Amino acid sequence: MTLLTTPFNRDTTADEVLHGVDLSGRRAVVTGGSSGVGLETARALARAGAEVTLAVRDTAKGAGVAAEITADTGNTQVAVAPLELTDLDSVRAFAADWQGPLHILVNNAGIMALPELQLTPQGWETQFATNHLGHFALATGLHRALAAEGGRIVAVSSTAHLYSPVVFEDIHYAQRPYLPIEAYGQSKTAIVLFAAEAGRRWAADGITANSLMPGGIRTPLQRYAYGDDMSDQARAVYDSYPWRSAAQGAATSALLAGSPLVEGVTGRYFQNSAEAPVIAPEAIGSDLEPVGVAGYALDPGAARRLWEVSAAAVG
Repeated sequence: MTLLTTPFNRDTTADEVLHGVDLSGRRAVVTGGSSGVGLETARALARAGAEVTLAVRDTAKGAGVAAEITADTGNTQVAVAPLELTDLDSVRAFAADWQGPLHILVNNAGIMALPELQLTPQGWETQFATNHLGHFALATGLHRALAAEGGRIVAVSSTAHLYSPVVFEDIHYAQRPYLPIEAYGQSKTAIVLFAAEAGRRWAADGITANSLMPGGIRTPLQRYAYGDDMSDQARAVYDSYPWRSAAQGAATSALLAGSPLVEGVTGRYFQNSAEAPVIAPEAIGSDLEPVGVAGYALDPGAARRLWEVSAAAVG
């Protein structure tokens, strides 16, 4: 299959991707939309005319960001709603409160490399719970709204998925030693698998789902992996990493959320505003930001298995 390409690249910004695109009448939800890539994704969607809801933990901060986006874009249809992804009651309340169709769901919120193993009250490893299970529950809870007028799901993953497949035998580290970046990688692989399976299961409903790597951006996400007390090795990686701006990092999310160039495209993984090739996981050892997706992250059997495990977990 030929990989999908676009006129854009790693230096393109979200606004450039959506330049000339009219999203008036389209309704979008962006989780984690009050900072970093989520903020710039929400801003670009609002500038293109979409009605945008920032789904965030801190609604006071979200309200300030919504006001900032409105002042910047002139779009007054920017709202804020509470969402705590590790709290299923919060996720279910958000889905239950949503009225009418949903055209764009950007599963953007996430946490990275918690230094010590943390479990939710259900016994779920917190990165897996936040990055995958909470978003899984949100998407399935909003399925009817997404199906109403053929919605798009945009699932934000990471090159870090190359660090680990989903280890079904011990997802939540009950038996194996906890490694922060491995756990983060497992959760990001789950995101790719979710998008692949949602694309398959929900195609008949007119819903598309794609995952992406936004690129490395200096945001609060890295506070554990690259904190003030980082090792010399981590400092060397931090200083040499090919960082980009948040607006550039949001470009691929904006492409999948609103561009006509990917209309009807589903179940694929994108990077630098183009579909990425399958590569070996070992590539992450030779390149700080390799372009590509691990075969295990698109494996149909693993995608089906993860869906069943996730559905059983969130009820």
